[in-house]
Amino acid sequence: MLTRKTFIRQNAITAAGMLAIPSLFANSARKYKMGLQLYTIRDAMASDAAGTLQRIAAMGYQDTETYGFDPVIMSYYGYKAKDFQQLLKRNNLVTTSGHYDLFKYLNVPEQELLAYVDKCIEGAKILNQKYITWPWLDPADRNMEKFKLLTAKLNLVGERVSKSGLGFAYHNHDFEFVDYNGTNGYELILKETDARYVKLQVDLYWVCRAAATTPAELFRKQPGRFVMWHIKDMDKVSKDYTEMGNGLIDYTKILPDAQLSGLEYYYIEQGGNFRKNSMDSVQESADFFQKNLKQLL
Repeated sequence: MLTRKTFIRQNAITAAGMLAIPSLFANSARKYKMGLQLYTIRDAMASDAAGTLQRIAAMGYQDTETYGFDPVIMSYYGYKAKDFQQLLKRNNLVTTSGHYDLFKYLNVPEQELLAYVDKCIEGAKILNQKYITWPWLDPADRNMEKFKLLTAKLNLVGERVSKSGLGFAYHNHDFEFVDYNGTNGYELILKETDARYVKLQVDLYWVCRAAATTPAELFRKQPGRFVMWHIKDMDKVSKDYTEMGNGLIDYTKILPDAQLSGLEYYYIEQGGNFRKNSMDSVQESADFFQKNLKQLL
């Protein structure tokens, strides 16, 4: 029989559980750090990496994506990996992904590719990065035969990286969306790569400029796979890159799909076409993003 004491205790437990539900839901909402792809400020990083990181931290950036890695001496931006990690830490910055030169190993024997991958894993772990990203294809490798080779290499690298405890992703540009008799390289990547090992870092600028589908349509094809975003704006006239808020991409219609896409990290980027210089541009983009868009994520 249910005694009065047991009844009171069970109801107290139930009430405590109900009170905990809102906090559980609150904890499930991801709080994204505003990220910056350091390729945007490659000139400033080359001349004064320490001072540049201090400046972008003051702008409100919290996360970074690296570009460039020396596997021989295990260095980033002229700093040994451990020293660069400490430099980030001193500025309350993290790096959650890196663009590595994996595309240079597309046409080499697997053993050579995997040797480079192992170096990337070593460097990424020192920096506490969560993802290793394949960022590019040489112009000579942008055809359907090479895309077929690419998918095999992506699966190979993805499985290797996954076994190390890190994630692996492929980053798109425009050439993946070139039509070849009703299909394209990106469709092949979606179809032929193993979603367990190969995630996607979607460049939203290039999707909006070059793809026949919208970002939302891509997300609905494979929900949860687009774990990283590159966020940048498109000039209203030239269609070149521009500072956030100056262009024609309506991010108020894209950012709410973060959960559908599987977003974990995002990085603001501007490859060029700076109004004045790269540092002024990342300041302008940070100001606009924090004021008008960040709350949508």
